[in-house]
Parts: sequence; C-alpha cells; structure tokens
Amino acid sequence: MLRLDQITYRIGPRTMFDGASAAVDPGHRVGFVGRNGTGKTTLLGMLNGDTESDSGTISVPSRWRIGITNQEAPDGPENLIEIVLAADEELARLNREAENATDPHRIAEIHVRLHDKGASRASARAARLLAGLGFDEAAQQRPCHSFSGGWRMRVALAALLFTEPDLLLLDEPTNHLDLEATLWLENHLRHYRGTVLLVSHDRDLLNRVAEEILHLEGGKLTLYSGNYDRFEKTRRMRLAQNEKLRAKQDAQKQRIMKFVDRFRYKATKSKQAQSRLKMLERMEPIPEHRDQGTVAFTFPAPKPALASPLCSTDDVSVGYGGTAVIKNLSLRLDADDRIALIGANGNGKSTLMKLLAGRLAPMAGKIGKSGKLRVGYFAQHQADELDLAATPLIAMTRKRPRDTPTQVRAQLGRFGFGQEKAETKIGDLSGGEKACLLFALMSAEAPHILLLDEPVNHLDIDSRQSLVQAINAFEGAVVIVSHDPHLITLTADRFWLVTGGAVTPFEGDMDDYRAFLASSGGNGTRAATGVTGNERKERRREAGEQRKAVAHLKRELADAEAEVDKLETKREDLIRAIAHPTLYRDQGKSAQLIAQQRALGQVEKDLSAAEDRWAKAQEQWDAAHV
Repeated sequence: MLRLDQITYRIGPRTMFDGASAAVDPGHRVGFVGRNGTGKTTLLGMLNGDTESDSGTISVPSRWRIGITNQEAPDGPENLIEIVLAADEELARLNREAENATDPHRIAEIHVRLHDKGASRASARAARLLAGLGFDEAAQQRPCHSFSGGWRMRVALAALLFTEPDLLLLDEPTNHLDLEATLWLENHLRHYRGTVLLVSHDRDLLNRVAEEILHLEGGKLTLYSGNYDRFEKTRRMRLAQNEKLRAKQDAQKQRIMKFVDRFRYKATKSKQAQSRLKMLERMEPIPEHRDQGTVAFTFPAPKPALASPLCSTDDVSVGYGGTAVIKNLSLRLDADDRIALIGANGNGKSTLMKLLAGRLAPMAGKIGKSGKLRVGYFAQHQADELDLAATPLIAMTRKRPRDTPTQVRAQLGRFGFGQEKAETKIGDLSGGEKACLLFALMSAEAPHILLLDEPVNHLDIDSRQSLVQAINAFEGAVVIVSHDPHLITLTADRFWLVTGGAVTPFEGDMDDYRAFLASSGGNGTRAATGVTGNERKERRREAGEQRKAVAHLKRELADAEAEVDKLETKREDLIRAIAHPTLYRDQGKSAQLIAQQRALGQVEKDLSAAEDRWAKAQEQWDAAHV
C-alpha cells in the first residue's frame, strides 16, 4: 500500500501541503486532481524521491519499482525501438552480459532472468507501444533526433510504459498526444496491472480510467471512490452538507452570544453565561468553502452577421514547399457549424486550420469568402510568440490600438484579467493564464469563425468546462482540433476526418469514432466511408459480415502465435537446462546433455516452421484489413 501520513511542504511563505494524508491500495488506478499550481506535480516528485517533504512520512513498499513521466524528451541517433528497449536498464544490462558471459552458472542465471522478463517478446512489445502512440513501422526505425520535441515526448511515454513500473506516476500524459493516441492510452491504462496515479485535466480519461479520485485542496488530500463524475457529485453533496452544518453552527453561536450578552452581568445567570462562553471556545469552526473562481470565458457576438457559407473551397490543394498535404478539398463552412477535425497527427489537421485562417495560401483551386469575414485563430504553439516582457494590457492595446482603455480592459475582463492581473508581466503568468490571454487576443475583433487548435492544453477541468459553455454560446462557426474527447463531445455537431491527403465527413459520434479506431488498428489512418446517417445501419451490417468473414483468419493467427510462444518457452527451458553447471561437472550426465542438445535442435526446427506459419497467417490477416 502507498501511504502518505501528515505530509507538510512549504515553498517560501506558501504552504502547499498542510498535514495531508492518504492511502492507495495496490493495483488501483487513481486520478489526482486539483487546481493548477496547488502542488500535484510536487507530490509526484515526493513519491519518486526527487523532492523531500518538510515533515510527515511517505511509505512505499520496498519491492515496488516507481516510474514517472519524463519532462525531458529523449534524443540521439538511436532508432525508436532501441530508445524504448534501453529504458529497461536491467534488460539492457542482461542482454549485454549474455553476449560475453562464460561462467555456466552465471549464463544459467542470465537466461532465467531474461525469460522472467519476457526478453524474447521485448521488441514486439516496444513496437506495439510505439504504434499505439502514433509511430508506424517506418517511423520506429528512424533516429530519435529526427523527430520534433512533441513526438519525442511520445517516445518518452512509450519508454515509461515499457518498463511497467509497480507504481506508475503520470503527469498530464496526453499533453503531447492527438485524440487517437489519447484514446489508445486510455485503453492501455484501463488494463494496466500496476498502481497508477494519474494527474490529468482530461475528464473523459479520468472517467474511463480512474477507480478513485485523489483531490488536493487547501493543502489537504481527500480520496473519493469512483470516477471523476462520481467525485464531482459526491463533493457537491459534501460541500452542500458542510454548508448546512456551518449555517447551523453560526445560528447556534448567535444564540449563545445572545444569551451571554443578556445574562453575563446578572449574578443568577453569570455562571451559565461563562459556561456558554467556554462552549463557544471549544466549538470547532466549520470553514466556509471559498471557490478560487473559474474564468468565465465569453466570446463576443460577430457583427455584422454574414450569410452562409462563411467560407467555401473548390478543388483546393494546400501544403508546404510545393508538396500538397491535402488535395482536392471541396467543402463549405456555415455560420452555425460546430465541426471537429479528427485523424492522426501528421495527416493535415493543422494545415487545414492554417488554410481556413488565411495563414496558408492554396497551391491550387479556389477559396470563396466574404471580404467582411473575420477569423479568430488559436494555434497550439502561439503562446511561444507572446512578448513575455509586456503585460496583457499592453498586448491587447497593441492588438486593438483604436479601442479606448475601457474597451481594452473590458475585453481582458471577459477572460479573467482584472486590473491587477492585466498589469502583470506575461512572463509571470501561468500556462493557463497565457492560454486565456490568447483567447482574449484572438477574439478581440469579434470573429465570425473560431479556429481552435488544441485550445485546452494548459486549462484545468473547471476552465475547460467554462470554455465549453463559451463555445456553445458563441453565435458564429467553430472548428476544433483537440485531444480532449469531452470537449469534442459537448461542442461538435459534425466530424471531418483528415487522413490520406483528403478531408471526408465522418458520420457518427465519439463512440462511433472509438469503434472506427478499434476496427482500423487504433491509428485512424484509413479513410472513413463518408456515409449519411441513413446508411449507418447498413455500414454496421457490412462491418459485421466482414468480421465474420475474417474470423477464421483471426483464429489461425492466434493459434500460430500461441504455438510460437509455446515453442519459445520450451526452447528457453532447454537452454536453461543445458546451461546448468552440474551437467558439465558430472561425467555421468553426458548422455543427458546430448539428448537435451538434440531436443533443442528439434525445437528450433519446429520453431522456425511455426514462425513461418505465423508470418503467413499475419500476411493473410493484414491483407483482409487493407
């Protein structure tokens, strides 16, 4: 069991943990939530041994291995498979030692330990993790340094998951993932065998993965059973009950003080008055819950209103350096559209957003739009372009130089920037506050279209909910790219699937898209069928018939794989037996050694044949899913 007992931790004058206690049972998956800046990452550091508390104790079973998300992206000339395999330091050390060991006893020990760690399947397991996080077979063989920082952070996550620690500490693991990789990670964590402590603002992830919620508030830790939705409901009930008790206590205090004020100077009642004063002193106060306040986003209504379509494309191709990323694009965007772009990273979602925002010119085709059209564009890396030495007030004045100071402050106020915060240096703002400033800047001209490319990376759950309400109240069109399924579910009416150089309508909701990803191997790279709502039933029927048609292939593949695993285990047992030192010390066991060597030779022949059958079955299965 993981146990925290009376933990206290301070940073300067600020107390982040004040006698906090909690206990997590082995094998439980726990979501760790709280406002930004309250100390969630600090606590993960304590559990990992990177930070020491001022007082209190943290107890972790001595046999547990702890793994935590790496804040630094891996780098180097090694390919991705090698990077992930190297994360298991014991496995890497054993493999190196196995190549040079000469002592029979040590050789036997090495092979036993390699068998226990599943060394023969390590490369395949590393490849599956990388594939789930968006790396195809070709990408897995590329050097790590050839990828961008965001993709290398995915490699770091794959490496952490490969080590399978007993206590898995995840700090916002979806920040560098797209929707498809997020859905894969969700499924992976649901089947994780160790203990998981997950810091996340992704409501869907917490609902689908977490069995318990650990809430950090006011320096205290409270453990709630159930997922995030249940936590919210339970906490609301607890706060309501607490408020009733506080009101009752305040009324009781008033009655006591009324009695004391009336009778403290009367001889016949003075003892009773003194007794009630002591009662008042002993009464434990019930604190009033004070919400820190969530930013209430408000997007201004676009004026003047424009007729639909706001924007249309006719056979457009767009890309970079003469190479088209998206081809033959013909679509329209109407004033009441709420569209989510889906598809794996690298297929062109951000390219399409830049085209709609006017940041990229088409290579071919035509774009039609009104000359009065205004577009608000939130780019996921736009925060890097902010002037950190300026203040929000200065930034907004630069954006709207003709506005009066009152109008400038009113726009900032829509996104939580009061007088003091508006005059704070942007460099001193938190990630969430910088995101709010970007929302204020991109909506300052009352745009007709909001283009939101990963808008929630630095927002906590309450702020995300506020953004949902603002999007739904907005009177113009919205196009969203996000790895947060909850945001998409509550705001998008339609999906456009961006894949294979094309943009096609995807008919269905998030559950349909989850099923589509499962049927396409989890990476979302195959094109959707573009059917209408009336054809969805027929599509499901055809999919069912296809599953039946390839069911025998699935059984053959599973049987072949099981046979390979069985023979690999038998081969490893024989190698371990042959490596046993007693066979070489006892001359009388030479016949046994010869028999085992012959058996090993036969097993290796059988294994080779089984691998051929497995490869053939895999080819047939792959062909049926092209």
